Amino acid sequence: MSLSQKVQAIEEVFAILDQEMSKFQGWSGLTCKAGCGKCCDKADIEATVIEFLPFAHYLFLLNVYTEWLARIEEHKGNLCLLFEPTKAGAGLCSQYVYRGLICRLFGFSARTNKYAKHEFISCQTIKTEQTVAYNNTAERVLRGELVPVMNHYYMRLHAIDQDLARDFYPINEAIKRAIETVLHYYAYRN
Repeated sequence: MSLSQKVQAIEEVFAILDQEMSKFQGWSGLTCKAGCGKCCDKADIEATVIEFLPFAHYLFLLNVYTEWLARIEEHKGNLCLLFEPTKAGAGLCSQYVYRGLICRLFGFSARTNKYAKHEFISCQTIKTEQTVAYNNTAERVLRGELVPVMNHYYMRLHAIDQDLARDFYPINEAIKRAIETVLHYYAYRN
């Protein structure tokens, strides 16, 4: 599978997730608080290389990858480089369209517990500010209502490229490795 085909396959997984997420938010009534960004304001977010491959490919096509590699090298701290806490409007990600899978799933997905049941996972802000809707949603998910399930989506990415989907890194390291993966791919084809 070529790099372009992988990027397209990843974007298709993200499009399916976006549709599933939209349905989920519709029946649950849960939404992110405008301008919140608390989920991004954490230093311990980890991601896989594959989930940032579309972003890295985009940077390559625009020929701005060297600037981004320099930004990553210069970036102090562990907060995601794409997080812009002063950005106006909904979503505080400077590259919202190209955000990673972890960013897409957080707050509106479920994990599979040891009994093979889905458990709804959300953020503290949603739990405390939308308590009734959160509790109703958690109960409905336990009863089998459809919800995006984290491991299902990670397995879809794993099926595209198991090597790039296997290891988790601090988010900025995952972005850097995704850019390097794209650069290596094209270096050997030119």
